Amino acid sequence: MSTELPKAYDAKSVDSKWYRFWEESGFFKGDPESTKEPYCIVIPPPNVTGNLHMGHALVDTLQDVLIRWKRMSGFEAIWIPGTDHAGIATQTVVERHLMQTMGKGRRDFTREEFLKHMWAWKEKNQHTIISQLKLLGCSCDWSRERFTLDDGNNQAVRTTFKKLFDEGLIYRGKRLVNWDPVTQTTLSDEEVEYDEKIGHLWYFKYPIKGEDAYAHIATTRPETMLGDTAVAVSPKDERYRHLIGKMIVLPIVGREIPIIADHMVDPEFGTGMVKVTPAHDPNDYQMGLKHDLPMINIMTPDGRINEAGGAAFQGLSMEEARKAIVEEFSRLGLLEKIDPHTNRVGVSYRSKAVIEPYLSEQWFIKIDGFAQKLHDAMESGAFKILPKQWESTYNHWVNNLRDWCISRQLWWGHRIPIWYSKDDPTKFICDDHPDGPEEVRLHPDKWQQEEDVLDTWFSSGLWPFAALGWPEKTPELERFYPNAVLVTGHDILFFWVTRMVMFGEYLMGQVPFPEAFLHGLIYAKSYWRIGDKGSVMYVSPEERKLYESGKPIPKDVQSKWEKMSKTKGNIIDPIEVIDEYGTDAMRMALCASGSQNREIDLDNRRFEEFKNFANKIWNGSRFVFMNLEGDEGKGTSALTAEEFAAGLDENTLELEDRWILSLLNKTIVSVNKHLGEYLFEQATLEAYDFFWKEFCAYYVEIAKPALFGEEGPRRKNKQKLLIIVLLNALRLLHPMAPFITEELFQRIKERLHGAEVCKKADPYTLEAMKALASPSCMVSCYPQLIRQQDLNPEIDSTFALMEEIVYAIRNMRGEMKIPPGTATDVYLVAPDAASFETLNTNLAIIRALVKVKNLTAHESEPVGLGATAIGMASGIKVIVPISVELLEKEKLRLQKEKERLEGAVAKIRTQLDNEEFVKNAPSHLVEKQLQTEKGYQQELATIELKLKELP
Repeated sequence: MSTELPKAYDAKSVDSKWYRFWEESGFFKGDPESTKEPYCIVIPPPNVTGNLHMGHALVDTLQDVLIRWKRMSGFEAIWIPGTDHAGIATQTVVERHLMQTMGKGRRDFTREEFLKHMWAWKEKNQHTIISQLKLLGCSCDWSRERFTLDDGNNQAVRTTFKKLFDEGLIYRGKRLVNWDPVTQTTLSDEEVEYDEKIGHLWYFKYPIKGEDAYAHIATTRPETMLGDTAVAVSPKDERYRHLIGKMIVLPIVGREIPIIADHMVDPEFGTGMVKVTPAHDPNDYQMGLKHDLPMINIMTPDGRINEAGGAAFQGLSMEEARKAIVEEFSRLGLLEKIDPHTNRVGVSYRSKAVIEPYLSEQWFIKIDGFAQKLHDAMESGAFKILPKQWESTYNHWVNNLRDWCISRQLWWGHRIPIWYSKDDPTKFICDDHPDGPEEVRLHPDKWQQEEDVLDTWFSSGLWPFAALGWPEKTPELERFYPNAVLVTGHDILFFWVTRMVMFGEYLMGQVPFPEAFLHGLIYAKSYWRIGDKGSVMYVSPEERKLYESGKPIPKDVQSKWEKMSKTKGNIIDPIEVIDEYGTDAMRMALCASGSQNREIDLDNRRFEEFKNFANKIWNGSRFVFMNLEGDEGKGTSALTAEEFAAGLDENTLELEDRWILSLLNKTIVSVNKHLGEYLFEQATLEAYDFFWKEFCAYYVEIAKPALFGEEGPRRKNKQKLLIIVLLNALRLLHPMAPFITEELFQRIKERLHGAEVCKKADPYTLEAMKALASPSCMVSCYPQLIRQQDLNPEIDSTFALMEEIVYAIRNMRGEMKIPPGTATDVYLVAPDAASFETLNTNLAIIRALVKVKNLTAHESEPVGLGATAIGMASGIKVIVPISVELLEKEKLRLQKEKERLEGAVAKIRTQLDNEEFVKNAPSHLVEKQLQTEKGYQQELATIELKLKELP
């Protein structure tokens, strides 16, 4: 491999080369027999519904950052990959596909035929998903890949179901459930989303039996009156106390129903009288149980009125029945009025169908005991959620749990392991054997397995240990359970996180992970136009790309940041981003995008920013490599591997050298701390700033004179330090940007190949040689604090003074509009002897960073300089001689600086003149403000004097 870097960085060629190298070398594989401390993450398995989206790219990048960091930090790190069958989601997509391509729905196939189509879909999409995860750079242990419907997970599900069933924690009952009439299955409470929609409140009259009087009721759902079995009032409502116990004649239907009293009725709602439909409303269902009311189901599974609703309405959709019933009430003179009313409408999170409360026989898990254990896990500290703000949301959900409906009327999923006798349907067997109970195997014609499958989240809840081989006692399970952490989006806290905690504690005796980090959801800009009738019409993906690339947005187009959605057209495809910007740029942009926020705003400018950073890494490294070589014309030789391995000459280290080592150690400590706290954005940005703003912008520039000068120990030391700092910076960045860092690591390794490290070398060289002994950056050592004593605040402070002087000179030159290439004289005047010595020793740093002709330090201001510009930097007077034509600009600059200082003094003086502040503020704060004011006054005096002196 040549260590001479091409001028341009080609991300595509680098990415594919190194991923193949890592995988073929077996670096991703975890070893359960290892004596290293274990660190395991199981991937939130992406659904096999289709391709990965940017949300997957975010969560998988964050996990990969942790795995790579821990692997490099000496842990036996293993990342278990897999995919999820995603019952209702995948079945819905495949049914839609079959209808579009074959004109057939699920019921047009046998169960076996339909499942063949499902498995074919799964195989195709699973292959695509795994390929995309590899493109993202995910360092998963592919030898342990799982699928939630594979044999191992099937056994885990059967074992869990039977244990729950045998312990009386699973039961079958006829209960009110959330019903999706489109997919025709139940949904859990967590799978229902709620929208505020403008509807109506209808006021009807129900005749009271035997009287010339009416019950006046108000309802938001007239169609369900076909299933009414009571009218209810509040027992505290004096208006209706005399009606309790009387009978109503239900209009249209003719059924006699009682007037009952119940505390659930709100006397302030509508008329204070409500119709009770126990089979189609959650509150009415509870009243029905309490008062032993009949429960009449009036709906078919596909959301139409059945025979129980009456021949006049049978076959109508619920919406059509509503309209017909209102019209009939109006015709009979029983409709009093219609008022606008805002309703909270439940919709399916998958099909977006309006959810119908539906009386159905289903399988449930008793949740009471689990709720307490979920609460205890959080209270005891065994389990915590980060960011901490989500803990209250978790506790609120746990405190309001209902029994979990686990059966689904689907064909794709884990079939419930219950077999019914064909001769006696009340007789059934629960068994966890892969081929069914022995009795069923002996007499298959006499038994019928339960048609329903289990809720997807049932099997997903077992994932942290089932993916490691449970219920088998595998070495992986023994070594890597519990997992180290769960990383996932906050939107599935209830769907998935709590289920895993629940099952982990129940089946394994301990929670599946001590921490769950919930990242934010990605938002992107959507663009739309308002149609003629007020409808929202989102622009095409092609038009959106034009606006994202900078094309002016027309006046008729509106935009805002919204959660990513295919409907809104604001999906960002990670594969397209990789093609345009490179994998590393995308990964760093995602890491740096505020992952702890609820909402993450993301647009292409972030990717562009980090593509530029990748180029900076490349160009900065290229400069280092070029300057390891010699130049015969200047009498300089190349740095050999043996010279590097001999170590630094610490006696010749200069201020900038000690500063970069101090800052390196500080950055190493900080990045490790941030990663440990899941502060991915801070970790990424600190590593970014260190490389670009400190290493490249300052240290490399300061080193140039020594590198371009004659041979000597100073030049050799600078070359060695360039390698040391670059090597550490690359390894710091590797978890976030694995490809470019691997490429450059290998180039350094090749350049220094074969050197024998001197055991008496400094710790920086020893650490570097240890890292380079590894076959790959991804299995080298992650930087840790190298030498405590080099964390030197005094060095940092001295270099900060040099930075401030450089800034002052650049600022003065900029305000006077002196061209960057024009050299000027600069005089620095120190306030005391110690400052003078510091300046005089480090003038080379300033010369390397600004264009100067003559730069000198003085203990008193030189005389006879003529017209000059003056600036201040922590007590150091910075003097730049100026030409006559720049005098007016300098006057304006000084006047502006004077006004700034006067404002600052006035602000502090207002505070110090406030008796309450001086009385109550800590004494050190008051003293600090006094000293700050004194400094400002001194600077102000200098500025005023200079203004007077200017001709």
